[in-house]
Amino acid sequence: MSIWRSIVDGANDFAERHRQANFTMAIIGLAAKMAKSDGAVSREEVRAFRDIFHVPADEEQHVMRLFDQARRDVAGFEYYASKAARLFHDEPAVLEHLLDGLFHVAKSDRVADPREVDFLRKVATIFGFDAATFERIRAGHLGRDDADPHVLLGVAHDASDETVRTAWRRLVREHHPDLLVAQGMPDELVVLANARLAAINAAYEGIRGSKRAKTAAK
Repeated sequence: MSIWRSIVDGANDFAERHRQANFTMAIIGLAAKMAKSDGAVSREEVRAFRDIFHVPADEEQHVMRLFDQARRDVAGFEYYASKAARLFHDEPAVLEHLLDGLFHVAKSDRVADPREVDFLRKVATIFGFDAATFERIRAGHLGRDDADPHVLLGVAHDASDETVRTAWRRLVREHHPDLLVAQGMPDELVVLANARLAAINAAYEGIRGSKRAKTAAK
């Protein structure tokens, strides 16, 4: 390998480490401020943050200090959301999985407070997601029995089979865990991607089953 190639690879590695470090800071800040958005940070929310965004033992004290600093109030969440949006402006699936993690924290005390949902809606807007996309993401966290499969796939109730199939294939491609692994994303986001992919597939099968039932009933 040439000296120039080594320099370029070293610079690329540094740039990627820098991006990951900044993304980690954005995750910590957003999780802390989301937990604070309903007025108080519960132990369940802190535990959920530790579960989803795994903190290495040698970094835990530092990370939790940053978390505590960020959770003092909700003000300033735009800074963290904008940082994440800039880092992954061309990879919306990563930003969506970050929202998945934040929803997990929001639901950790068994109820997503309307103030938390409003907070997440504002974050989604900064990420560049429109209202329909946010509704699809939000619906994915209501539970398989309660969520509308059409909303989960982002299609109308009268959408054609081809439209539904195209939407399903696009979402599977965007949210496949292998994509996050290739990008070096944390294992916790990969776990969330697996859950998201399962919900997408279940929604698609639900719509297909409903259409088959309607056809058989005619």
